[in-house]
Amino acid sequence: MINAPDFSKYQNYDYIKGVEDAIALARGRVSALKASGRADFSVITELETCDEELSAILEIFYGLLGTDTTDALQDLAQKLGPISAAFSSEISQDEDLFKLVDDIWNKRDQLNLTKAQYATLEKHWKGFVRNGALLDMKGKARLKDIDAELSKLSPKYSDNYLKSTKAFNMLISDEAELAGLPESAVAAAREDADARGHKAGWLFTLDYPSYGPFMTYADNRAAREKMWRAFSARAFGDAHDNCETTLQIVRLRHERANVLGYKTHADFVLERRMAETPARVMAFLERLKTVGRKKAQTELEELKAFAGIDLKPWDIGYYSEKLKQKKYAFDSEQLRPYFPVQAVLEGCFKHCEKLFGLTFREAKGYPVYHPEVQTFEVVDTVRGTPLGLLYADFFPRDGKRSGAWQGTFRERRIMRDGTTGLPLSSIVCNFTKPTKDKPSLLTFDEVETLFHEMGHALHTLLTDIDYPSVSGTSVYWDFVELPSQVMENWLTEKETLDLFARHYQTGETIPQHLIDALKASQNFMAGWTLLRQVQLGTLDMAWHMTDPAKINDVLAFERSVLDPIALMPYEAGCISTSFGHLFSGGYSAGYYSYQWAEVLDADAFALFKQKGLYDAATGRAFREHVLSKGGSEPPMELYKRFRGAEPDPDASLRKKGLLEAA
Repeated sequence: MINAPDFSKYQNYDYIKGVEDAIALARGRVSALKASGRADFSVITELETCDEELSAILEIFYGLLGTDTTDALQDLAQKLGPISAAFSSEISQDEDLFKLVDDIWNKRDQLNLTKAQYATLEKHWKGFVRNGALLDMKGKARLKDIDAELSKLSPKYSDNYLKSTKAFNMLISDEAELAGLPESAVAAAREDADARGHKAGWLFTLDYPSYGPFMTYADNRAAREKMWRAFSARAFGDAHDNCETTLQIVRLRHERANVLGYKTHADFVLERRMAETPARVMAFLERLKTVGRKKAQTELEELKAFAGIDLKPWDIGYYSEKLKQKKYAFDSEQLRPYFPVQAVLEGCFKHCEKLFGLTFREAKGYPVYHPEVQTFEVVDTVRGTPLGLLYADFFPRDGKRSGAWQGTFRERRIMRDGTTGLPLSSIVCNFTKPTKDKPSLLTFDEVETLFHEMGHALHTLLTDIDYPSVSGTSVYWDFVELPSQVMENWLTEKETLDLFARHYQTGETIPQHLIDALKASQNFMAGWTLLRQVQLGTLDMAWHMTDPAKINDVLAFERSVLDPIALMPYEAGCISTSFGHLFSGGYSAGYYSYQWAEVLDADAFALFKQKGLYDAATGRAFREHVLSKGGSEPPMELYKRFRGAEPDPDASLRKKGLLEAA
């Protein structure tokens, strides 16, 4: 069996003592390292492994904070964050340790390093510099304080957002008010009501499996408005308001960048991204805005004419679905019966087997952190060697944050005993739950989500790099979405859908006419969708390119950024107070990455279309040059090695049918 954590150990675990003991161990190892007199790459290997126990504890803690949080865990996050941040600052600002690493860096060309070793050395050296190693004592002290504060604020932001989301629900007692909703949404709402102690009625929440279908199908416009306003006002103006927390985070990020000699947080972040500079990101977003806005305006006018009413934000999803059905004779709910969650998961496994030579074996002997979680050993089919362990966690529950993500309980890493710690990856989603009468039947969007997160998991599991600093998903942030987004492309291809998409009652595959309608509708409202992403990317950059001393009102600042881009007047709510990607995730000054990666994924998939969807050589090349190399080489070099050239910058616009609007 693969070495994996026993989660039962952490049910009543003293995290504070565990972290402090692990820090003491790591601190002792660093002291011994500095006293050793060594100045070769073995020093870097030691740095990669000195915090082995600490990493294991924190990966489990922060994993559970997202999947099964409690007030006690949230309180602990406020205490653990500063402790671990202080130790990170202590290491990154250790003058003697930096001198040792700096000596190795200065003679790097004489050390005959592999590419992975060079990248690891470079990341450590730059990590020291970007964490204040060259600052004076006053600067180092301030940086340490900032990092400690930020380590508390991000979990606080996430906790507020989660509590605000969970605080709202809408109970409908009149069945007539459910008109338009698909049967699956009605059944789920009845079970949610029952679970919350309501003997009658239907309960709707802001979790997306509940919120999404309601906004798309409910005929009740007043109820849609109520849901939309609640969703838009998460952590804004309520008991869990995030306005001040948002301002504190951006102020501290800006100050941190200034202390390190950067103009803004965006300048600091983008130094280690493919995009490199804020100017390049803004030019990229401006190009997309020019294309998307023109098309989106045309789409909005068509939608207004179709609806025949003064459209509001809570009408867009509803009427666009109706218009799509009319134009393409296609309702996405028609696909749901073909997507039972277990069949989709097994189909995703088959897809990965055909494309990358993998076998997924369910393994029930591993401890799990929740009874709903499944575990799978991932094996190289040809060699028979284990590559890692995959945890699958699919349904909403109290204490689980909304959305979907790939997490890691361990990146592939060299261990202190010389063995290789295989990666432990998790796919966490909030899919439509099974009901008493039906299995969990996914929407097409949810199927895309599973394939997307599997792409991230593959990036974690298939790496052959043993240094955690550059293994798996430890790559430039605007490269990390390529493996995930490219996976979605196969889902409109009959060859792929026939691997798993069968009607849960009849066993029939999806009829060709439905696949044709799905393909035809893929670019429906493409301009509107693109403009929305441009808005979010622009808001992100604005927060992190602006001197926050000039920002006192979160909503006023947000509107100053979005109103010039928006095609509809502002109604209510605030995006920034629930924009977890920016303020409790890793996407600050990086939300543009989704669109950046769309260029890469459209260009990459074009090669599969040219060579064959499951062409073995192309799949092998993608695994070898992209999925297995982590951050051991510059991402553009890896991409060119796979593709043979740099990506076509218009690949994603061409795929969306938007080039004519350019």
